[in-house]
Amino acid sequence: MSSDRDLGMGRAISRRDFLDGIALTAGAAALGGAFARSAFAAGPAAGYPPKLTGLRGHHEGSYNVMHSVRDGTFWDKAGAPEATGERYDLVVVGGGISGLAAAVLYRQQAGGNARVLVIDPHDDFGGHAKRNEFTSAGGRMVLGYGGSQSLQTPSYFSPAVNALLATIGIEPKRFEQYYDQGWAEARGLGRAVFFPKEAFGTDALVKEGEKAADWVPQTPLTDKAKQDLIALIDEPADYLPGLSRAEKLERLSKTTYAQFLTDLVKADPQLVTYFQGSTEAYFGVGIDATTCLDAWANGNPGFDGMDLGDEVYPTMSPSGRLARTDPDEYIYHFPDGNAGVARALVRSLIPAAIPGGTMEDLVLAQADYGKLDVDGQPARIRLGSTVVRVKHQGDPASAKSVEVSYVQNGKLRTVEAGHVVLACWHRVIPFLTDELPAAQVDALRDQQKVPLIYTNVLIRNWTAFAKLGIDGFDAPGHFWSGAEIDFPVSMGGYSFADKPEDPVLLHLSKVPLQPGLSSREQSLAGRIQLTQLSFEDMEREIRDLLGRALSGGGFDPARDIEAITANRWSHGYAYEYMRPWDAFWPDGPLPIVAARKPWGRIAIANADSGAYAYVHSAIDQATRAVRELLGTPDGAPAFADFPGPPRDKLGLL
Repeated sequence: MSSDRDLGMGRAISRRDFLDGIALTAGAAALGGAFARSAFAAGPAAGYPPKLTGLRGHHEGSYNVMHSVRDGTFWDKAGAPEATGERYDLVVVGGGISGLAAAVLYRQQAGGNARVLVIDPHDDFGGHAKRNEFTSAGGRMVLGYGGSQSLQTPSYFSPAVNALLATIGIEPKRFEQYYDQGWAEARGLGRAVFFPKEAFGTDALVKEGEKAADWVPQTPLTDKAKQDLIALIDEPADYLPGLSRAEKLERLSKTTYAQFLTDLVKADPQLVTYFQGSTEAYFGVGIDATTCLDAWANGNPGFDGMDLGDEVYPTMSPSGRLARTDPDEYIYHFPDGNAGVARALVRSLIPAAIPGGTMEDLVLAQADYGKLDVDGQPARIRLGSTVVRVKHQGDPASAKSVEVSYVQNGKLRTVEAGHVVLACWHRVIPFLTDELPAAQVDALRDQQKVPLIYTNVLIRNWTAFAKLGIDGFDAPGHFWSGAEIDFPVSMGGYSFADKPEDPVLLHLSKVPLQPGLSSREQSLAGRIQLTQLSFEDMEREIRDLLGRALSGGGFDPARDIEAITANRWSHGYAYEYMRPWDAFWPDGPLPIVAARKPWGRIAIANADSGAYAYVHSAIDQATRAVRELLGTPDGAPAFADFPGPPRDKLGLL
């Protein structure tokens, strides 16, 4: 790795650094420390969170109180709570898209006079749907997404999702005119692979061609690995000869893609390294933990010669089913990702907070965070506040209200709620209440979210990419999975980069894992890895990767990087059921059914309760939760029952 000086580690760019993992690496935080950090998160520096750079996502101050609750130290020092005297028809715990959707839906169904409070520990709303906002050295606004990326596959949306999007002014079809699908082709840009020397012996950036035989010979792979990769992509064989299609599908449903390469293809071991991270972005695990059927759905090579048919196999994971059948292009994207959806929900709840009335004018609108929690308004959003307990006032079966306790600015406070929606993570819920049966607690703890980092890097221009003829590259074996120019979306007066001289965002991601373990164990191990990384560690790896991979285009990380925001999601994607780790999938019983069961005046809504890490699932679960509380004639929607695309559209009913 180059020296810090050559990488530009000391250069003045937009960055902040807060170290995470205090509770995990240094033991349980004292209550005073947790309170102090919570108060810090709500301080003046967080006045306009989208512009904060450095370490974002689950930022310092957002998790400290809950870590002390988890570790059993909170209540020893909590003292008597301060009753605010506030009473709401609904309190929502968690201000992500599911929580915000629940608030909007509740007010729709209960009436416009219903009073709603949304409480969230972060300094910004939206959960994983975070807006990253930058200003280039030349004064140009550049937007990016810090988490939840796009509205995927509107063709599979439920009636409830379509209705809510229409209510908040979002018409997915309009993205077809805003997303420039020909942007890269018009500029002669393709994809490349960067082979780092630490994994392959020498650094090499190789632009991909139409056929593997056109570009694989230029890679630093061994001769056998080159031959095996060319054959795997260009001329795949039937690696299970003599078996029927049904027998092949059953065998592949029990075989990981790593085992497929090693045991069936007999490929050079370098190909396992080459493909290891290819499934991480979609399934949250590498090829050592992804079945062949899911890898096939993901587009991994080697299956075209096996006559597997076109139908969805039942044991494919929810995302595997989606990838195999997705009828839509991946273009339904705001410049700030699904933060656009979160902002539309907030505008519906609190019009004074975000001006405008269309999906287009959302893009440049600046939210007024001072308008989110104002006395007297029917809907309020209270940020920098961590809920620590929800308790019915009496027997849950007959109670008329729920007491909600939370920490804000270092003080323990309470509000009263007629109903509560828990739109927080499943694994948090058992720490908030002692009213649940053991079986439901176990089901809630089944969810093990996938950790990840979504990083945006503002560069002063993309001339290096233009010279190399690429818009992005994969980097197997590196800390980061690769880097790519952001999605080319122009709308509402916001214009994406046009000329190579324009500033642009690069998107880099990482899913920290521990290959060789089960999927849930890998997520837990990866979370521990993630909390031990400082922003400086991440920045150094960013500069190292870009400097080495783009050197042929003249990229200088010390000169060309203007800002970095690393969105660290220690608890990222909702865990999706997948073989070979979940023998109950898909026949059941599924843990989410027991986990999301409402009790008394409390219901559960979040992506975890759908076991499906997509915005439309979060909205479906919010729909279910609100209907459970209000007892609407429609009842709980069938589309919220089962993870993944509608089964009737897949021919699986």
